Amino acid sequence: MEDTYKTLDSNSEGLYKEKGSKFIAYAYPVTSEEQIKEIVAGLKKEYYDARHHCFAFRLGADGKRYRANDDGEPSGSAGKPIYGQLLSYELTNVLVVVIRYFGGTKLGVPGLIRAYREATVDAIESNTIIEKTVDVIFNIEFDYLVMNDVMKIIKDLNPNIESQSYEMLCTMRLSIRMSEYDQLINRLKKVTSLRVLDEDE
Repeated sequence: MEDTYKTLDSNSEGLYKEKGSKFIAYAYPVTSEEQIKEIVAGLKKEYYDARHHCFAFRLGADGKRYRANDDGEPSGSAGKPIYGQLLSYELTNVLVVVIRYFGGTKLGVPGLIRAYREATVDAIESNTIIEKTVDVIFNIEFDYLVMNDVMKIIKDLNPNIESQSYEMLCTMRLSIRMSEYDQLINRLKKVTSLRVLDEDE
Protein backbone atom coordinates (compact mmCIF):
# COMPACT_ATOMS: atom_id res chain seq x y z
CA MET A 1 0.00 0.00 0.00
CA GLU A 2 1.23 3.49 -0.91
CA ASP A 3 1.98 5.24 2.39
CA THR A 4 3.89 8.32 1.26
CA TYR A 5 2.74 11.55 -0.34
CA LYS A 6 4.28 14.82 -1.54
CA THR A 7 3.43 18.15 0.03
CA LEU A 8 5.02 21.58 0.58
CA ASP A 9 7.46 22.29 3.35
CA SER A 10 6.26 25.80 4.22
CA ASN A 11 4.28 28.81 3.03
CA SER A 12 5.46 30.54 -0.14
CA GLU A 13 4.55 33.28 -2.60
CA GLY A 14 4.50 33.60 -6.36
CA LEU A 15 3.80 36.44 -8.79
CA TYR A 16 2.74 36.79 -12.41
CA LYS A 17 2.03 40.06 -14.25
CA GLU A 18 0.38 40.60 -17.60
CA LYS A 19 -1.05 43.73 -19.27
CA GLY A 20 -1.25 45.58 -15.96
CA SER A 21 -3.01 42.72 -14.13
CA LYS A 22 -1.17 41.33 -11.14
CA PHE A 23 -1.61 37.74 -9.93
CA ILE A 24 -0.23 37.11 -6.43
CA ALA A 25 -0.11 33.42 -5.46
CA TYR A 26 0.15 32.02 -1.95
CA ALA A 27 0.87 28.32 -1.35
CA TYR A 28 0.33 26.64 2.02
CA PRO A 29 0.73 23.15 3.47
CA VAL A 30 -2.69 22.38 5.05
CA THR A 31 -4.42 19.46 6.76
CA SER A 32 -8.10 20.40 7.04
CA GLU A 33 -10.90 22.32 5.35
CA GLU A 34 -11.31 24.45 8.51
CA GLN A 35 -7.71 25.61 8.13
CA ILE A 36 -8.32 26.35 4.43
CA LYS A 37 -11.42 28.45 5.21
CA GLU A 38 -9.47 30.48 7.75
CA ILE A 39 -6.59 31.15 5.33
CA VAL A 40 -8.90 32.14 2.46
CA ALA A 41 -10.96 34.41 4.76
CA GLY A 42 -7.75 36.01 6.08
CA LEU A 43 -6.44 36.73 2.56
CA LYS A 44 -9.79 38.18 1.47
CA LYS A 45 -9.62 40.51 4.46
CA GLU A 46 -6.01 41.48 3.80
CA TYR A 47 -6.52 41.97 0.05
CA TYR A 48 -10.05 43.37 0.34
CA ASP A 49 -9.48 45.66 -2.68
CA ALA A 50 -8.55 42.82 -5.05
CA ARG A 51 -11.10 41.75 -7.63
CA HIS A 52 -10.69 37.97 -7.35
CA HIS A 53 -9.41 35.49 -4.74
CA CYS A 54 -9.29 32.19 -6.63
CA PHE A 55 -8.03 28.98 -5.07
CA ALA A 56 -7.65 25.22 -5.27
CA PHE A 57 -6.73 22.59 -2.70
CA ARG A 58 -6.11 18.87 -2.39
CA LEU A 59 -6.36 17.01 0.92
CA GLY A 60 -5.57 13.51 2.14
CA ALA A 61 -2.73 11.16 1.27
CA ASP A 62 -4.71 9.98 -1.77
CA GLY A 63 -5.59 13.58 -2.79
CA LYS A 64 -9.24 12.61 -3.25
CA ARG A 65 -10.65 15.61 -1.37
CA TYR A 66 -10.21 18.65 -3.56
CA ARG A 67 -11.88 21.82 -4.74
CA ALA A 68 -11.25 24.52 -7.34
CA ASN A 69 -12.88 27.96 -7.03
CA ASP A 70 -12.99 30.60 -9.80
CA ASP A 71 -14.34 33.38 -7.51
CA GLY A 72 -16.11 35.24 -10.31
CA GLU A 73 -13.59 34.60 -13.10
CA PRO A 74 -14.96 32.83 -16.22
CA SER A 75 -15.71 29.17 -15.42
CA GLY A 76 -12.61 26.96 -15.51
CA SER A 77 -10.18 29.85 -16.08
CA ALA A 78 -8.76 30.17 -12.54
CA GLY A 79 -9.43 27.40 -10.01
CA LYS A 80 -8.87 24.65 -12.57
CA PRO A 81 -5.41 25.80 -13.74
CA ILE A 82 -4.36 26.21 -10.09
CA TYR A 83 -5.62 22.69 -9.32
CA GLY A 84 -3.92 21.40 -12.47
CA GLN A 85 -0.53 22.40 -11.04
CA LEU A 86 -1.23 20.56 -7.77
CA LEU A 87 -1.78 17.48 -9.96
CA SER A 88 1.29 18.17 -12.12
CA TYR A 89 3.56 18.40 -9.10
CA GLU A 90 1.69 15.47 -7.44
CA LEU A 91 1.04 17.56 -4.32
CA THR A 92 -1.58 17.02 -1.65
CA ASN A 93 -2.41 18.65 1.69
CA VAL A 94 -1.75 21.90 -0.16
CA LEU A 95 -3.79 25.07 -0.74
CA VAL A 96 -2.93 27.68 -3.38
CA VAL A 97 -4.76 31.03 -3.42
CA VAL A 98 -4.18 33.44 -6.31
CA ILE A 99 -5.25 37.06 -5.78
CA ARG A 100 -5.86 39.12 -8.90
CA TYR A 101 -5.65 42.86 -9.28
CA PHE A 102 -7.25 43.87 -12.59
CA GLY A 103 -5.08 46.08 -14.77
CA GLY A 104 -7.74 47.44 -17.11
CA THR A 105 -7.10 45.10 -20.06
CA LYS A 106 -9.06 41.88 -20.41
CA LEU A 107 -6.84 38.85 -20.89
CA GLY A 108 -9.45 36.45 -22.31
CA VAL A 109 -9.90 32.89 -21.04
CA PRO A 110 -6.60 31.52 -22.51
CA GLY A 111 -4.72 34.48 -20.97
CA LEU A 112 -6.36 33.92 -17.59
CA ILE A 113 -5.59 30.20 -17.63
CA ARG A 114 -1.93 30.98 -18.35
CA ALA A 115 -1.75 33.70 -15.66
CA TYR A 116 -3.29 31.58 -12.89
CA ARG A 117 -1.13 28.62 -13.88
CA GLU A 118 2.13 30.62 -13.98
CA ALA A 119 1.46 32.38 -10.66
CA THR A 120 0.83 28.96 -9.06
CA VAL A 121 4.00 27.48 -10.59
CA ASP A 122 6.01 30.43 -9.24
CA ALA A 123 4.68 29.85 -5.69
CA ILE A 124 5.37 26.10 -5.86
CA GLU A 125 8.83 26.52 -7.40
CA SER A 126 9.90 28.92 -4.66
CA ASN A 127 8.94 26.33 -2.05
CA THR A 128 10.43 22.93 -1.17
CA ILE A 129 8.52 19.78 -2.05
CA ILE A 130 8.86 17.15 0.69
CA GLU A 131 7.74 13.57 1.02
CA LYS A 132 5.77 12.56 4.10
CA THR A 133 4.61 9.18 5.33
CA VAL A 134 1.04 8.26 6.18
CA ASP A 135 1.25 7.44 9.88
CA VAL A 136 -1.03 5.53 12.22
CA ILE A 137 -1.24 6.86 15.80
CA PHE A 138 -2.38 4.62 18.64
CA ASN A 139 -2.03 4.12 22.39
CA ILE A 140 -0.86 1.12 24.37
CA GLU A 141 -1.01 0.32 28.08
CA PHE A 142 0.88 -2.41 29.94
CA ASP A 143 2.14 -3.44 33.35
CA TYR A 144 5.45 -2.00 34.48
CA LEU A 145 6.80 -5.55 34.80
CA VAL A 146 6.81 -6.06 30.99
CA MET A 147 8.54 -2.74 30.27
CA ASN A 148 11.71 -4.44 28.96
CA ASP A 149 9.73 -6.53 26.45
CA VAL A 150 7.92 -3.45 25.16
CA MET A 151 11.11 -1.36 24.89
CA LYS A 152 12.83 -4.14 22.94
CA ILE A 153 10.04 -4.12 20.33
CA ILE A 154 10.19 -0.33 20.13
CA LYS A 155 13.96 -0.47 19.65
CA ASP A 156 13.59 -3.12 16.90
CA LEU A 157 10.77 -1.47 14.93
CA ASN A 158 11.43 2.17 15.82
CA PRO A 159 7.98 3.80 16.02
CA ASN A 160 7.85 7.42 17.21
CA ILE A 161 6.99 7.76 20.91
CA GLU A 162 4.59 10.72 20.98
CA SER A 163 4.07 10.61 24.74
CA GLN A 164 4.63 8.21 27.62
CA SER A 165 3.82 7.74 31.28
CA TYR A 166 5.46 5.12 33.54
CA GLU A 167 3.55 4.13 36.64
CA MET A 168 2.25 0.74 37.80
CA LEU A 169 0.18 0.81 34.61
CA CYS A 170 2.29 2.35 31.85
CA THR A 171 0.86 4.11 28.81
CA MET A 172 2.46 5.14 25.52
CA ARG A 173 1.23 6.97 22.47
CA LEU A 174 3.00 5.69 19.37
CA SER A 175 3.01 6.57 15.68
CA ILE A 176 4.40 4.52 12.82
CA ARG A 177 4.10 4.57 9.05
CA MET A 178 1.11 2.61 7.79
CA SER A 179 3.10 -0.08 5.97
CA GLU A 180 4.88 -1.05 9.22
CA TYR A 181 1.84 -0.86 11.51
CA ASP A 182 0.71 -4.53 11.30
CA GLN A 183 4.18 -5.87 12.07
CA LEU A 184 4.44 -3.62 15.16
CA ILE A 185 0.95 -4.49 16.43
CA ASN A 186 1.52 -8.23 15.98
CA ARG A 187 4.71 -8.06 18.05
CA LEU A 188 3.13 -5.90 20.77
CA LYS A 189 0.09 -8.15 21.11
CA LYS A 190 2.35 -11.03 22.12
CA VAL A 191 3.40 -9.16 25.27
CA THR A 192 1.47 -10.32 28.36
CA SER A 193 -0.88 -7.70 29.85
CA LEU A 194 -0.41 -5.23 26.98
CA ARG A 195 -3.53 -3.63 25.49
CA VAL A 196 -3.67 -1.69 22.22
CA LEU A 197 -6.11 1.22 22.40
CA ASP A 198 -7.56 3.38 19.63
CA GLU A 199 -6.14 6.86 19.17
CA ASP A 200 -8.93 8.48 21.19
CA GLU A 201 -9.03 6.01 24.08
